Formats: sequence, C-alpha cells, structure tokens
Amino acid sequence: MFACIDIGGSSVKVAVSDVNGELTGSDILYVSHEINEFTEKIVNWVKKVQNEYDITGIAISAPGAVDTKTGIIGGCSAVPCVHGPNWKEIFKSQTGLNVSIENDANCAALAEASFGSGKDYNDIAFIVCGTGIGGAILKDNKIHHGKHLYGGEFGFMIMEEVDGVYRNFSETSSTSSMVRKAKKHYKSNDWDGVKIFAEAEKGNEVCRGIIDTFYMNLAKGIYNIQHIYDPEIILLGGAISGREDFSHSINEAMANLLKKLDSASLVPKIGVCTHKQNANLVGALAHHLSEYNI
Repeated sequence: MFACIDIGGSSVKVAVSDVNGELTGSDILYVSHEINEFTEKIVNWVKKVQNEYDITGIAISAPGAVDTKTGIIGGCSAVPCVHGPNWKEIFKSQTGLNVSIENDANCAALAEASFGSGKDYNDIAFIVCGTGIGGAILKDNKIHHGKHLYGGEFGFMIMEEVDGVYRNFSETSSTSSMVRKAKKHYKSNDWDGVKIFAEAEKGNEVCRGIIDTFYMNLAKGIYNIQHIYDPEIILLGGAISGREDFSHSINEAMANLLKKLDSASLVPKIGVCTHKQNANLVGALAHHLSEYNI
C-alpha cells in the first residue's frame, strides 16, 4: 500500500492506495503555509496510516516546477513553502519510506495514461482547465518535463493582443476568464462559473456569448497544441470537464473553428479525462510505481 499526497493551494488531499490505484482512507488536511507545521501535519498523517496499513512508499503530487530526481520544487505556486526544500529527503528521513514527487498536472496526466482515458495511447497532450490552464505532455507514455521543467505549460501560450496587451491561454481560455467577463459586464462580483452556465440555460444572451467565446478560445489552443506536438489524443480535465455537455461543446467549437480555416486538414481527437477530483492522487501513485519499478 502507498501513502498518496496531493498538495493544493488551500488544502492537502491524502489517501492510501493499492498498486491498482484503488483509493481508501481519503482525507483532507488543512495546513498552514508555515513550513514546519506544513511538514509536521503531513508526516503525522503518514505515521498514522503506517499503523493501519502496510505502507511501502509515499507518492506526492505538487504544484510548481518539480524536479522528480532531486525532490526540489522550483518556480512559484500558491503554496510558497514547498519551493526550495528537498521533500524526498525530508519525508524519507522522518518516515523511513521511499518517496516520489511529481508536478500535479503531470500526475493528472499519468493517472489517465495508466488507469484512465489515455491507457490505449502512447503520445498524449493533457490540458487542465480551471482557474488557469495547466497541462502535460506524454511521449512514448513518458512525461516530457523539458529542459526547464516547463514541458506542457500550455497556459503561457500567447493567444491574443488587445490594445497592446498580450493575453495568454490561461487568461483567455480558463474558467476564470468567463467569470471575469461576467463580473466586468454586470459590474458585480456575484458571479461564478456555475451561475454563468445556469443563466445561459435560462436564455441569458450575455452569458451564452461568454460561454461560446470560452469554448472557441479553448478550441484555438487545442488546435495550436495539435499542430505543435501532433499527439494521438488531447485529453481535457478540470472541474468543467465534468459537465455532461462539455465534450459535445468543445468538439462543436473545434468544428466551427476548422470551417473558418482555409488550410485546416488535421482534426484533433479530443477526449475527456476519466479521473476527476482524485486524478492527482492516482497519478502520483503511477509515477511512484514507475520510479521504483514496482
């Protein structure tokens, strides 16, 4: 059994998993970003499950530019305290267990490649659509990290220029891009993604336009990624991918985009992820199994 840990901005998801990615004992740890308290709370949970299960390793999903070999996280994220320390050494020294660590978007991709919608493919591009746009690239069923550990960071792609201001994929195509537009139009902060879709279903034309723009911008990014990397399939994750109409809507937007392009000859194959809220935990396990040849 393995102790799986998913470090997020406001909480840390934890669970125990068997070798097949079946989770049990799921919990959420609410921790401060003070490094000693942060570390202590996670270690205490690991020691607790060690008393209950035969734990043989710790598998971690974390934000930022994760160096899987050294255990050090570069870059920046919503969890400042994780950047700098060697987490492999810290957790191994305090628990005696083998430790693995991988970027959270890469973990979500590995979950799909090992146990989900990507298990029948070798070359996959993975897009996480949420507050921003994250992503991952799998080549020959292995994560492509890149020279600077920015492989798959599609959110930084420049998508448009308006009045001298450049906007990237995250700014134009994340779910938060819809919320910003609704708040700006109505001059009210009382908007979120759920309300936008609910109002659109009632016939609100402003909200319908916001949603249509969101899907078209997302389609543009997918089109670019397809022609940069040419994967077998592009898988989409994030909370919005759980909508029943999501797959239809993004494929419809792609079809409309292709109609407007004289040179379009390649139609991206777009799929939706199997794993939702537990993707990072399952993917952390997949990385751990690979690293330690289990």
